[in-house]
Amino acid sequence: MKLVRYADTPDLQAIRHEVLSQVTFPEYLQNNVPGNKYWGRLYEDFPDFQLALVDGEELVAELHSVPTAWDGSDADRPSGWDEGFLRAFESGREPDVLCALAISVRPDRQGHGLAVRMLDAMRAAARAGGLRELIAPVRPTLKARYPLIPIERYAEWRREDGKHFDPWIRVHERIGGEVFAAAPESMVMECPVSEWEEWTGMRFPEDGDYIVPEMLAPLYVRDGCGRHVEPNVWLRHRL
Repeated sequence: MKLVRYADTPDLQAIRHEVLSQVTFPEYLQNNVPGNKYWGRLYEDFPDFQLALVDGEELVAELHSVPTAWDGSDADRPSGWDEGFLRAFESGREPDVLCALAISVRPDRQGHGLAVRMLDAMRAAARAGGLRELIAPVRPTLKARYPLIPIERYAEWRREDGKHFDPWIRVHERIGGEVFAAAPESMVMECPVSEWEEWTGMRFPEDGDYIVPEMLAPLYVRDGCGRHVEPNVWLRHRL
């Protein structure tokens, strides 16, 4: 298996949504404002940080990340995925860190260490780019089972052996990542109810707060509009 830049392999770029992101993330996550606005520019503006893992001619995993500005202080920390992404394109500041956007592994290849390989590749890309560290607004694997638990509490959950409760956070910690903050408003999506019904396969016939499969927090429906605020957990990999 080898890593290649998406910018150098337009044939892989053309199929990545169908092969990876469409099957590894809920559809509503493909419709956030920063992603809709700037995702296509990642491959041209930051080609060294958008990588595909191929096995022969098969696309099996990918990573996306963006150099962004953060001076290392709590006061300057991005609020989450949305702000980390937008700073890269709109702040006019020099980037200090690499911010993870997504890692995807094809479902039939999961459980074979490819997520760790992609994390290592992302850290290597940050080093090669002269950036201070890798920061990641992590989407915790098991949080969807506990949508009513505040992310600040979930971020502190540990097993009896001291390892993190969440398996994706455990992967980060195993290779040196550190939990350093909760991101309760990491990604905000506000769309007409009809779109949420299409994306989720559910009906939302009246105003209310709905628990939706795969969502890490409730969907709030008011006056024909659905608002979902996805919480994440910030991890950092010091380089």
